[in-house]
Amino acid sequence: REALFAVCRTLAIIMAGDGEGATHLVEMKVTGADTKEHARTLARSVVGSSLVKAMIYGRDANCGRVLCALGYAGPDFDPAVITIDLVGEKDTLNFYKDGCVQVFDEDKALALLSEHDIRFLCDMNMGEEEAAAWGCDLTYDYVKINGDYRT
Repeated sequence: REALFAVCRTLAIIMAGDGEGATHLVEMKVTGADTKEHARTLARSVVGSSLVKAMIYGRDANCGRVLCALGYAGPDFDPAVITIDLVGEKDTLNFYKDGCVQVFDEDKALALLSEHDIRFLCDMNMGEEEAAAWGCDLTYDYVKINGDYRT
């Protein structure tokens, strides 16, 4: 069972990063959620957000777009207690903490958003549940590829 789960998880991540015209794999890991279902819903909302996808493509460190996607996901949470980090291969940037957008180094943010794999970590500080979701950025090529054919 564990081996099958690992294979399916790996394939899902590969598929997410291999979207038509995609240039980045995006991962959102939600920790500290009150329920597993809420953690999944929150993570999926962020990676599915067109504004977050465009933010990734444009390398714009705008945590408001991540907060917005969390906010319209459905589960109740207190934005004054969550933290949101942008996690790179070798560095981490805190975007948001205790209800406040954090002051951060724009060059560091640009470097992290220039990596192929873009990872967000959001601690909801409400419980013990966690989940992750994967997607890709929204590029001009994605729009062109999907706008140029009829089904």
